[in-house]
Amino acid sequence: MSDTERHSRPGEPVPRLPREEVRRRLLAAAAQVFAERGYAESKLEDIAHAAGFTKGAVYSNFGSKRALFGALLDERAAAESAAVLDGLDPAADRHELIDRAARLVARRITEDTARGQLGLEFTARAARDEETRAVITPMRRAQRATAADAVRAATARAAAPPPVDPELAGLILHCLTNGLSMEHLADPEGVGAGTAEAALTAVLVWLTGGEDPS
Repeated sequence: MSDTERHSRPGEPVPRLPREEVRRRLLAAAAQVFAERGYAESKLEDIAHAAGFTKGAVYSNFGSKRALFGALLDERAAAESAAVLDGLDPAADRHELIDRAARLVARRITEDTARGQLGLEFTARAARDEETRAVITPMRRAQRATAADAVRAATARAAAPPPVDPELAGLILHCLTNGLSMEHLADPEGVGAGTAEAALTAVLVWLTGGEDPS
């Protein structure tokens, strides 16, 4: 029974939640269930129950467990991008922007390990399953495009031309971030926040065509 059903009086029509609120609750529940059980062992019935809905709500909003999982990863990636961009001061110089971005991304890599685990699991499934790949490929392309746009903005302040075009730079940053996340999962002591931040800073400095701020 959903929250709206619990709070309605007998005989009264059950108020309908806005679609965005239903999606938000389903995604929050999915994040918890997927993190606890992994993709393969998670059931839509359990996710729907945790959100206060029936399984039909999952199908009507996402279509399948695969699509729900992809939407969850996409939401978390978008939240990461927003957190980085919102935390940057447009008035700051390029070195300050790089330092701030590297620090924020490194912190999210090492603090949100659940997202890293889920992303790794889904990517492994995509390598073997065409339908999973169809879900994750557009999301990954959008993430690389966002990284490329960030590089374009940063290179406007560069003292020298960047070494590669923004699209390739976006791919490099995307792969570095995913690789750091994987290495942190495997060796959290060897690849902590400081190491991740240093790696990101070095690559960002190079990609934006500037000298090492140190």
